[in-house]
Amino acid sequence: MASFDDGKDSGALRTIGEVAKATGIKPHVLRYWEQQFPTLRPLTRSGGRRYYRPEDIELVERIERLVNREGYTLKGAKAALRGASDQQAAPQEAVAPETPPAADLLRQLEAIRNDLKAALAA
Repeated sequence: MASFDDGKDSGALRTIGEVAKATGIKPHVLRYWEQQFPTLRPLTRSGGRRYYRPEDIELVERIERLVNREGYTLKGAKAALRGASDQQAAPQEAVAPETPPAADLLRQLEAIRNDLKAALAA
């Protein structure tokens, strides 16, 4: 969880600047993620000032982990968060089980190689 050294209660609302400083994520990236992830909706007061709740900060940290540390695309992170429900998002390898086994892939590649050899010999 992000570390806030501002003396506020752990359940206090935080501004986008406070969240950016604590998480190391620039404010423009946080605003972009708000557009890309429908579940990331901090409270907005008059004048458009954003206030992040603890659950918003937790979601920001999950998005950051998926995108920057686990290598998900934004689309993949959205899918992982959608499928995660109450559990943490699964790694990307577990999301794509349609990859053929190595033996099948090797046979397919050998068939392609043989086809190319025959085409070059003709």
